[in-house]
Amino acid sequence: MEKLVERFLKYISFETTSDESSDTCPSNPKEFELARYLEKEMKDLGLKDVYLSENCYLYATLPGTDKNKKTIGFISHMDTSPDMSGKNVNPRIIENYDGKDIKLNEEFVTSLKDFPFLKDLKGHDIIVTDGTSLLGADDKAGIAIIMTAIENLMKSNEKYGDIKIAFTPDEEIGRGADLFDVERFAADFAYTVDGGAEGEFEYENFNAASAKISIQGKNVHPGSAKNAMVNSILIAMELNSLLPADQRPEHTEGREGFFHLNDFNGNVEYSQMYYIIRDHSFEKFEEKKKFLEEAVKFLNIKYDNRIKLEIKDQYYNMKEKILPHMEIVDLALESMKKAGVKSEIIATRGGTDGSQLSYKGLPCPNLFTGGYNYHGRYELVSITTMKKTVKTVENIGKIGVEK
Repeated sequence: MEKLVERFLKYISFETTSDESSDTCPSNPKEFELARYLEKEMKDLGLKDVYLSENCYLYATLPGTDKNKKTIGFISHMDTSPDMSGKNVNPRIIENYDGKDIKLNEEFVTSLKDFPFLKDLKGHDIIVTDGTSLLGADDKAGIAIIMTAIENLMKSNEKYGDIKIAFTPDEEIGRGADLFDVERFAADFAYTVDGGAEGEFEYENFNAASAKISIQGKNVHPGSAKNAMVNSILIAMELNSLLPADQRPEHTEGREGFFHLNDFNGNVEYSQMYYIIRDHSFEKFEEKKKFLEEAVKFLNIKYDNRIKLEIKDQYYNMKEKILPHMEIVDLALESMKKAGVKSEIIATRGGTDGSQLSYKGLPCPNLFTGGYNYHGRYELVSITTMKKTVKTVENIGKIGVEK
């Protein structure tokens, strides 16, 4: 398993931050640097049909030794979140972690008070950041897990069906499955390896939409502004105040959805607000979009149509597409059990490539990686758990599903 850690540390050395402001695919050309490295690694391992597309989707096949089993796929993404820098990542391995606060640097500490789950990692070998960047476990841990499991299967005498591997760009900005070639991938079903804590298994995710709000104000010198100035910032503040405060991310959990003001920029003359809207229930999801539309409509009456709203659906809850194929859920749970993992089915408070792929005809639930605190300086990953995920992936291949 030393190869697992070696792989992970190598992968996070590549800067692959995706860029939401870009309209290209991949959104950041640096994603190709990791993709080309992985392409060579796949070929060196002896995988077949290795193909890197012009849009940075990387595919490969491990030919099966049992043609009576269905074809299984494993998928992870190469990009990291734009929420924090992924450049010059400086990881630190903590062996036999003592379960106490972790000092990242002189300024930042990963504390038990803020992150109570740390007590569950006592005795684990873990990898943390130096506090100046994210780690990249989301989802380079998944890539390292898949590559290691595939190599182990190749070296074994076990029987398994054809296994497909794919690594995608731009998952973090919601585009990871946009140009995914399901026909080329040619799997009967797949798993994204992009989850969190040990044993977590997800086949239910948020319905998701983005909302862009543009507000045109009227800037007048404040000394002569009476009955003339219209401050777009204040309109933005008023709009946000109309949305239910108890439906913000910091006040919700489980299957509770939210409105999240993710970005804001503006001045008196012009402001823009960017929201994300989330809910597991499609009915409540539609209600939230309608609520925002009505709030904008109300303020447009008050402020003479100065507000423009654009809502765009991003992805939907994969549960509807997984329920007719519960054998792939059973396969994952059995494989975890054989790996010594206590499984827990949860509804993820996010989305994965698997949600969109499921709607493209490739049922694709999500496996755990052992990563925590994604998208920021407090990100960490458990090597101990990653090893168990490797075993889980191997077991999925070995057990398989009969044709």
